[in-house]
Amino acid sequence: MRTTHLDRFPWLAAICVVGLLLIGLSAIDRGDEIAGQGRLALKQCLWVAISLPVAIAATCVPYAMLKRLAPWLLLAAVVLLIAVYFMPPRNGARRWIPLGPVFFQPSELAKIAFVAALARYLTFRESHRRVWGLIPPFLFALVPALLIVREPDLGTSLVFLPVLMAMLFAAGAKKRHLIAVTLLGVAAAPIVWLGMNAEQKSRVVTLVTQRDQGEAPRGDGYHLFQSKRMHSVGGLWGSELTGVPPVNPAIYHLPAARTDFVFCLVTERWGLAGATLTLTLYGLLFWNALGVARRTHDPFGRLLVVGVTSLLAVQAMINVSMTVGLAPITGLPLPLLSYGGSSLLFTVVAVGLIFNVALRPGLNVGPEAFRFESTRRDRPAA
Repeated sequence: MRTTHLDRFPWLAAICVVGLLLIGLSAIDRGDEIAGQGRLALKQCLWVAISLPVAIAATCVPYAMLKRLAPWLLLAAVVLLIAVYFMPPRNGARRWIPLGPVFFQPSELAKIAFVAALARYLTFRESHRRVWGLIPPFLFALVPALLIVREPDLGTSLVFLPVLMAMLFAAGAKKRHLIAVTLLGVAAAPIVWLGMNAEQKSRVVTLVTQRDQGEAPRGDGYHLFQSKRMHSVGGLWGSELTGVPPVNPAIYHLPAARTDFVFCLVTERWGLAGATLTLTLYGLLFWNALGVARRTHDPFGRLLVVGVTSLLAVQAMINVSMTVGLAPITGLPLPLLSYGGSSLLFTVVAVGLIFNVALRPGLNVGPEAFRFESTRRDRPAA
């Protein structure tokens, strides 16, 4: 009996997405209350409404079309990443292109385009199974990453290499080669340090010299200090359930609380219970997405799911880690929770691509679980 599309759809993953969106809206609304100004929660509701048809389109349009367009999307993303250098700066950085009343962030497009282009490249080649064959895939990652880090946007640039390693592993690259490349990257850390600007170096130093008591420090250390203070006031159940008034209003002063530090608002409003629920939903979402990859016979579809899943997972891990002092402070949003139109739209596109592959698991079905296009074409007839 033929399996229906509805049977293939990852309903649990969809429920997790809805749950995370609702948690994000509640956190942004709490941020509006604390700030006493702004209506970002209402604006985010509008972005959620706009993202719904985008998610449906990303789910329904066959992802084989993305396979053909991937190289051109990456080229367009690189051109836009260069174009932002000619745009007026916002908050000391050039990351956005103004489009009327909204601002478009090309780095969000670059992440999706990079995953799609790399998935297409790895589908048609097996050269990455040799050590020298790893050079082209790394160039796929380094070009957009270097353009983004000079905006400057260290946080977004950090996601490319982990995603690249995950996709190479899924495509069959040898473990010893990946380990060797990782060790080489660690050895090159002093060179990377010399290439960082003063602000980026300051954030790394702040991570090493952080403290939890006394007066709030000045400079970059202030954000991390306030972040951990806001985490602590939520307690087990948060202010929403306990109704405990703030002891010190200064604790609630946290710049970028509704964007980069939205996880702090989750713990303040819903406590440790809310934070645990949020991380559980993320875990279930990523686990179900990897299940889609395991069930997919099409090489491009499998690599596409692995890429977008690792992309969202790395962003979530870096963002949560920085709010508790386990990673440097970066301007990386928390997927589905942080306020921002570009981030939300491209996140739902990534989720929609996972759903898309789940509904079409066997475009190139063969006896092997993973088969390269070139291998299938070049194999002599029996």
